[in-house]
Amino acid sequence: MSEDQKKLLETQLWNIANELRGKMDADEFRDYILGFIFYKYLSEKQHIYANKLLETERIKEYTLITSEEDLDFIKEESVLKLGYFLRPEELFTAIATKGNADKEVQDNFILEDLQSILNNIEQSTMGTESEEDFNKLFEDLDLSSTKLGRSVEARNNLIAKVLGHLDEIDFNLEDADSDILGNAYEYLIGQFASGAGKKAGEFYTPQQVSKILAKLVTSDKKRLKSVYDPTCGSGSLLLRVAKEVKVDDFYGQELNRTTYNLARMNMILHDVHYRHFDLQQEDTLRDPQHLNERFEAIVANPPFSAKWPGKKNPLFENDERFSQYGKLAPSSKADFAFVQHMIYQLSENGTIACVLPHGVLFRGSAEGTIRKYLIEKLNYLDAVIGLPANIFYGTSIPTCILVISKCRVNDDNILFIDASESYEKDGNKNKLTETHIEKIVDTYRKRQTIDKFSYVAPLEEIQENDFNLNIPRYVDTFEEEEPVDINAVMKEIKSLEAQRTELDKEIEGYFQELGINF
Repeated sequence: MSEDQKKLLETQLWNIANELRGKMDADEFRDYILGFIFYKYLSEKQHIYANKLLETERIKEYTLITSEEDLDFIKEESVLKLGYFLRPEELFTAIATKGNADKEVQDNFILEDLQSILNNIEQSTMGTESEEDFNKLFEDLDLSSTKLGRSVEARNNLIAKVLGHLDEIDFNLEDADSDILGNAYEYLIGQFASGAGKKAGEFYTPQQVSKILAKLVTSDKKRLKSVYDPTCGSGSLLLRVAKEVKVDDFYGQELNRTTYNLARMNMILHDVHYRHFDLQQEDTLRDPQHLNERFEAIVANPPFSAKWPGKKNPLFENDERFSQYGKLAPSSKADFAFVQHMIYQLSENGTIACVLPHGVLFRGSAEGTIRKYLIEKLNYLDAVIGLPANIFYGTSIPTCILVISKCRVNDDNILFIDASESYEKDGNKNKLTETHIEKIVDTYRKRQTIDKFSYVAPLEEIQENDFNLNIPRYVDTFEEEEPVDINAVMKEIKSLEAQRTELDKEIEGYFQELGINF
């Protein structure tokens, strides 16, 4: 897909989204437009697969099949292969065509049909291996919401219009190498994040940050058996890792139900088979769902300084994830609790790359104790990377990336990178460019000391600093100002004074000509 085609598609999708934009908040109309795109995807995959099954049959076009016996066969095969089933009359094009028909000629009311179809997709998975992956996947698409229109007719017209516009777009799903729809979905998620304010941080990590995290955990790798995100949001960060290397299986956990649905859709839209992802919806710290699993790569952008029970829940004191560190993370800041959880889930040959607020680098008390244990006893901390301020949605604070590994090659030092000035303005936000990203990743992989950018700090130096990891202690970015030539400045001042005297004389002459007392 060319860059021009990509931009055209993005424009088309954003224009369609704008049909809903004036009626509800960004995070609400996001759920409708992404849900409808997902339904279109499922329909087209069903249509393509059914036609493939019919290649040797007399009737080769799925939409012409009326025999219930044939449909039962296609359903059985589809549920095994795709994980779900849609009848010919339930396909996206059929419902979009009906909704946009001339109501003088035929009935164009589709709301009940559409709701029934969405329910049937879920029903088709009941009792099968894919049931959990499709369970209540469309629950956020409330077709009776008055935000879509005050009357039933208004809601029907709006939804039919949106479906009609989407039906005109070819996502080219028959091309096995094409990821047009997946890329379009990512584009829309990013657009919604930029307009959703503080709520955006709940479901989306900016792509430039995702790219850095993905490249860090895939250094020297060509394939990963598993990748895990304990706060997976929309799943975009997990999928970003798969753009760097081949990933066999994806694991994630997400607290927010709507975001969890978004993540499952995102996986399926990127053609990740339901057998190769396991996403769960629960609180990761209180109720971890993959505790018996160990992962080769872990990426995360946990909620910054979130509250958690900590000491208030005695069970955490004996929890294997936290007990060895001597202290629990403070209940007002769960940052290190997420780090400890990830370390517990990391395989012996694995790497973690996670985004955290700068406070984890230098805050004392319990966090200082945990930080010291992580460095001195475990020696898992591989690198600390400072990012620019104002690059995340919902917050302008500067952040850092911790790279953690259980099998460190360079186990006698820690690499510090100060990329806080590596950005360009992007509207009211800051953005890392490809050049910035490449420099950060290249510096990490080569483990270089670069003046005013990076420093390889011996563990002895870390210890001398009482395990304080504040980046300016290790990377000196101070720029000396050029010395001021006092004599030259005084000479300039005298010259300006002389010019002003001449100017005063000239002005006085004008005033005298006008008869005004200067």
